[in-house]
Amino acid sequence: MENPKLKKLSEEWLPEADIEQLQEKMENGEITSRELVLMYLHRIASIDRHGPALNSVLEINPDALQIAEALDAERRQKGSRGALHGIPVLIKDNIATHDKMHTSAGSLALADSYAKEDSFVAKQLRYAGAVILGKTNMTEWANYMTVGMKNGYSSRGGQVINPYGSDFDTGGSSSGSGASIAAGLAALAVGTETSGSILSPASQHSLVGVKPTVGLISRTGIIPISHTQDTAGPMTKNVKDAAILLSSLSEIDLEDPVTESNTELAGVDFTEFLDENGLNGVKVAVARKTYFEYLTEEKKEILNRALSVLETQRAVIIDNVEIPTTKAKWTYDVLTYEFKAGLNAYLERFAGNPEIRSLADVINFNFANQKAMLKYGQSLLLAAENTSGTLTEPDYIYALERDQYLSKENGIDAALANNGADVLVFPNNYGASIPAKAGYPSVTVPAGYTEEGEPVGLTFTGKAYSEAQLLKCAYAFEQATKHRRAPVL
Repeated sequence: MENPKLKKLSEEWLPEADIEQLQEKMENGEITSRELVLMYLHRIASIDRHGPALNSVLEINPDALQIAEALDAERRQKGSRGALHGIPVLIKDNIATHDKMHTSAGSLALADSYAKEDSFVAKQLRYAGAVILGKTNMTEWANYMTVGMKNGYSSRGGQVINPYGSDFDTGGSSSGSGASIAAGLAALAVGTETSGSILSPASQHSLVGVKPTVGLISRTGIIPISHTQDTAGPMTKNVKDAAILLSSLSEIDLEDPVTESNTELAGVDFTEFLDENGLNGVKVAVARKTYFEYLTEEKKEILNRALSVLETQRAVIIDNVEIPTTKAKWTYDVLTYEFKAGLNAYLERFAGNPEIRSLADVINFNFANQKAMLKYGQSLLLAAENTSGTLTEPDYIYALERDQYLSKENGIDAALANNGADVLVFPNNYGASIPAKAGYPSVTVPAGYTEEGEPVGLTFTGKAYSEAQLLKCAYAFEQATKHRRAPVL
């Protein structure tokens, strides 16, 4: 980097800087949003494309510098819009932006597709004054292309690398969002989750990940898998930044009817709930049965130490809790049936590629370009295409009813009620699937590292629209431990 001031800031201060620190320097005139963009771009060039070559950023917004300059001028003339004014944000490549960037879900089939309009998430970010810096790489089609695809791989972007170690898993489909923020390539990222795709990469990259209640953030303009389970959510280096980003995204959207169930949290400032003593008196149910058995002894010890911290913070620990339906024979039938209907609707409205207007078109493109597209196959795409796309099949309706009952009334709700608990805790993201099927929220937070340096996370889960409680617990744990450390690149 030619500018010596920016070079020093980029290397010594920027990678772990949070929103408050970035805003303080911009308000004091020490740096501008334009300079922030330049510094992050330099890091992307140096780290994502060279050096460790993380491959986490798929595309840069060609207007980012000019947007930042305009926001700098607005700050000088009118003052700041708020906490995100001038802050560079990366978003997952399945979130539509009506600009000069593509929206492809990591697939070469949509590599030339420009979205016809902004997603609701993109609109909210722009309204808040954030700079959408670029799109992050992801597991292709949010890991709903085939069975056995490696986390973080896409035909368009290649393989994402975990900055904590190339041998470590990158976690679920928001892998590029996780790796980029862990490596300090932007201040914040937005990921998406259907089942574990925010929580998993957040755990694997020592980040805070918020998988909100389905309904807190609009899905309009997000390439879908399942309208029952899909949601966007923040991925950040600390809980406060996650709360700030969540606040900017949580608004009612009449085009996404489920957001109208959000009767209390729309427009709420989630930072108001952050409390260092937020675990005091909270009844925490530990979902030890089933989930802890997947851990190595080393990771079990890390999680046991985390539980000891909860006790030190005066939480009431209810151990060995089991969700009643943990061992039920769960299926992915709901996703299989909903994917075709949702994707076809998205492609018809948002996609700018006239040659790819349906799931059938995607499948045919993949067959026509087998060497590039079918490294792992497309079994899930084929299964979804084999449905009617009308959601009238009895098997779909029965699966939907079953999932809803087993995950809600006889799942998370029952586990909390039967044990008189306020929240559940899981190791990493191992308990993500049942709350995902319920559409319930979870927050993961760094809990430590193995001897080899692999991050381990602790996840708090609750009932619908309990984000305030979960963020309060996560913040108290974070402040008591300060586990997060930057990767050595």
